[in-house]
Amino acid sequence: MRRLFEAFFTGIPYEWYRRNDLAHYEGYWAALMYSHFAAAGPDVRVEEMTSQGCLDMAVVCPGHVHICEFKMVDRESEGHASAQMRERGYADKFRNVARIRLIGVEFGRERRDIIGFTVEDA
Repeated sequence: MRRLFEAFFTGIPYEWYRRNDLAHYEGYWAALMYSHFAAAGPDVRVEEMTSQGCLDMAVVCPGHVHICEFKMVDRESEGHASAQMRERGYADKFRNVARIRLIGVEFGRERRDIIGFTVEDA
């Protein structure tokens, strides 16, 4: 999955970033991830509220859910996206589903690409 998204983001032309700071904002990357999944057809929920916080995106399919958390980082992966999902128990809202995956994605401000990507079962 990581390679798929890296190819997707690498295909965005440099010209689109040249005169703006879009790539420095988490919302820009989250919107791209949302549009990618939403175009494929599953139930995509963004800014999904739980009793412990607000997860960035949940992709709900029959029998499984992918919970995604996005973070902006400067140069190196810091693991904050995965840690936040575990600490706040984002998977608890979906415990009635057979399989839950936590996907933490960290985007680099300078590289304009994914620099951290974790997938784990909840």
